[in-house]
Amino acid sequence: MTHSNPQNRPKRAAKGTPNEAPNPVDSYPYPMLSPEAVAYLEAHGCSAADWSRVRIHPESDLSLLRDVEMEGDVTIGLLHPKRYPGSGMRSVLLRDCRVGHGVRLRHIPGGISGCTIGAEAVVENCSRISYEPHPLCGVGNEVSVLDETGSRVVVIYPGLTAQSAMLMARCRRSAADDLLTQARDHIDSLTLPVGIGAGAEILDCGELHNVAVGPGVKIHGARSLRDGTVVSNADTGCSAFVGAGVDAHGFIIEDASVESGAILRNCYVGQGVRLEKGFTAHDSLFFANCTMENGEACALFAGPYTVSSHKGTLLIGCQTSFMNAGSSTNQSNHMYKLGPLHWGVLERGVKTSSGSYLMLGANIGAFSLLMGQHKTHPDSSEFPFSYLFGDPQGATVVVPAVMLRSCGLLRDELKWPQRDRRIGLPQHDRVIFDVLNPVTVNAMIEAIDVITPMLSRPADDDHYHRYKGMKLSRASLHRATRLYYLGLMKYLDRVLLNSTLPDNNWHFPAAPDDSAQADRDAAPWVDVAGLPMPRPLLVESLEAESMEQRERIFDAALADYETLQLRWIAARFPASLRVDAAEIRRGAAEFDSLVELDRTTYRDSISAETAMLAL
Repeated sequence: MTHSNPQNRPKRAAKGTPNEAPNPVDSYPYPMLSPEAVAYLEAHGCSAADWSRVRIHPESDLSLLRDVEMEGDVTIGLLHPKRYPGSGMRSVLLRDCRVGHGVRLRHIPGGISGCTIGAEAVVENCSRISYEPHPLCGVGNEVSVLDETGSRVVVIYPGLTAQSAMLMARCRRSAADDLLTQARDHIDSLTLPVGIGAGAEILDCGELHNVAVGPGVKIHGARSLRDGTVVSNADTGCSAFVGAGVDAHGFIIEDASVESGAILRNCYVGQGVRLEKGFTAHDSLFFANCTMENGEACALFAGPYTVSSHKGTLLIGCQTSFMNAGSSTNQSNHMYKLGPLHWGVLERGVKTSSGSYLMLGANIGAFSLLMGQHKTHPDSSEFPFSYLFGDPQGATVVVPAVMLRSCGLLRDELKWPQRDRRIGLPQHDRVIFDVLNPVTVNAMIEAIDVITPMLSRPADDDHYHRYKGMKLSRASLHRATRLYYLGLMKYLDRVLLNSTLPDNNWHFPAAPDDSAQADRDAAPWVDVAGLPMPRPLLVESLEAESMEQRERIFDAALADYETLQLRWIAARFPASLRVDAAEIRRGAAEFDSLVELDRTTYRDSISAETAMLAL
């Protein structure tokens, strides 16, 4: 049965408007139901507290409504078996809802309240879905990242980038307050998803309260979702999925997958991220392509490609990127005096071995391997590509530069782009994959400057040199000097010579004649959550007058990375490293031979193990 048929079409609420009760009756696009239509609906188990406040598209097939209870102002779009196969409503309570064309709602005993539902959305077998007037849905929540005390909060919103989040978390308080104000102004300008978007699927779930479900999003089997937003930015298909057993409060999930019993409290989960297998987190941020399983995160700033896969692993109070956490990796940020004030940085590419422990605060140099117990707040940022061993007393023994010859290092650089799950999306986080970049290369240059005077004096009584509380042997320092030099030659070969034979007139690029420009070009770079950029540009971003202006600066830093890098090489490299092309080639070839030796040795060891284990 259909009822009277003026050709009015329902008007969808403007995208981004708050979830309010529907418009007053006299503004509805459809006429009142006829007495015959009301009688037909009541004969099929439908009821309304006041039928005069119910509007149904005049071309709808009323036989598609069964056991539907309606309270308050309710508008229902076109339901038609041919134009929208599978559409219809059965065993559901609607309170103050706007429902779009072709929607399927079934078996929702607790009802749907205060909700706008987009066209062709599907909601089935859910206990209850409800919205308060003007819900925030997690947008604007303050995440107490790093030190857990709330002194380094990050305001979360759809479209949050790793770069802007890092500035909010890491800047001095006065600058961070300005950033937070700009972030809130940016939120006010956004068009935000509300209610349940067109084409969304919500199946077999528990309660959803104040959860904005964007168009095309799929939520299957979630246990409890409160005060959050799930966004898919994909033009086609779905890039956001919430799966079985998920329990999340105060969250934003954007182009990410959260499933299999994950528990979240006050978190942002960014593009390409996967959280699963019972992983739990609170007050944490996860950016491009992180993968987290089984373990736990507290106040974690997980920069791009952070990976944790093991039970018993706790990542707490630290910033990471391109990290791989071994089983039972652990940190502590609480000394039981003034609370969890301590936090640390694990620079790009840090790996931790099984059972490693790190007492925060600490700063671990890029692409280092952390093993054992470290209880003296180590700062190895001046020694990238190192092994860090914890001795029986908890002190840190540093073996600098040995990771440079690892065959796995450049393999990582190749695999990261191949594992990017953001393909086809407008990518928020800017990521440079280069292992050898101006940040790590500058650290190698400075490491040589630290090691040289250290070797000019004798070691301490136990045959170790002491530096910032860490221990380094003379043999490891001698070896590191050569390895760092070869690493620098490899970098110059890749960037300057570009794997082509130079002509006889090739010269190392000269610094600009203008001393002020030369100083600017030679300034240190900073790894801003996956984006290496010159510090002057970082300062410029801090001085930006709006979030949009700041993001444009980050975009420019990514686009101009190659040019800025060449200018930095020309201005920064000291005379001792401004060698000719032939020397660069020799150093790069020696570097490659060490990596190949490591690969061959590793393969031989695997072959020996295979033979040992053969039947």
